[in-house]
Amino acid sequence: MVVTSDRENKAPGSEDSPLAPFLEHQGILILDGGLATELEARGHDLDHDLWSARLLLDEPEAIYRVHRDYLEAGADCIVTSSYQATLPGLMGTGLTGEEAETLLRASVLLALKARDEFWSEPAHREGRLRPLVAASVGPYGAYLADGSEYTGDYDLDETGLEEFHRDRLELLAASGADLLACETIPSAVEARVMTRLLEQTVDARGWISFSCRDGSSLSDGSAFDEAAGRAAASPRVLALGVNCTAPRHLDELLGRLQGRVAKPLVVYPNSGERYDAARREWKPLSGTLDLAVAARRWVDQGARLVGGCCRTGPADVRRLREALVG
Repeated sequence: MVVTSDRENKAPGSEDSPLAPFLEHQGILILDGGLATELEARGHDLDHDLWSARLLLDEPEAIYRVHRDYLEAGADCIVTSSYQATLPGLMGTGLTGEEAETLLRASVLLALKARDEFWSEPAHREGRLRPLVAASVGPYGAYLADGSEYTGDYDLDETGLEEFHRDRLELLAASGADLLACETIPSAVEARVMTRLLEQTVDARGWISFSCRDGSSLSDGSAFDEAAGRAAASPRVLALGVNCTAPRHLDELLGRLQGRVAKPLVVYPNSGERYDAARREWKPLSGTLDLAVAARRWVDQGARLVGGCCRTGPADVRRLREALVG
């Protein structure tokens, strides 16, 4: 199947944002839910430094199936399995540089295949716009695989972070994905790097979403509203907000941006459980998150891209769509 790009011959700016049709016609864009934790729920062992990206090597069909299930559940945008698929990380498994680049592109091709095959079925076109594919650009901490995407405690300075991210971001920007998802960013420094690389890279545009430790601070303690405000000033940043953060913090975090940031706000929290990086497991939460109920509040506070992150699945996305789109 030949995959075509809606962005051909267009300058990459907010004036032709792929988000615009969804926001104009239905007011909301429904994101997918967690990829890795959904794969684990289906019995796949992800106890590996590459996490879900490990399956790109030997079980790509499992990733494809999760993408399709999220589309079937009502997601308007699926996020690729490249979150933890960095070039150094892939080469650390024994791949050559060329093989690592090929596998990174494969993460996008899988999602494009899922989207295009879903969209080729006439029944899926009723009341829907063609879903988007966002190429995930995870933080440096995802490569470290030590939980530092939730602390921002890095051993690289700003220059080192820029060198680390540049090649992957350039490759993913040219991969055929509709946009980039620079996600789970724990520090103001890494957010500056991501914004600068978006501005320097041909065809690069997307959203930036932060991981936060409370209702006012990024995971490294930086002020959330200041970091978000700086990122929002870039025309290459099409939306910004929060992901993989406990839902209880989102009302306050969104309140800090409401009326101050002229960009669509994105929220896709985790279930609220606590991640134990040493054991690589999620600690149970007392009570359950009703994502659809909470999402109505977040929409009232300006959220326009809404989904779930770790420990959320297709059933949550289906309820989100029913609650927010109908």
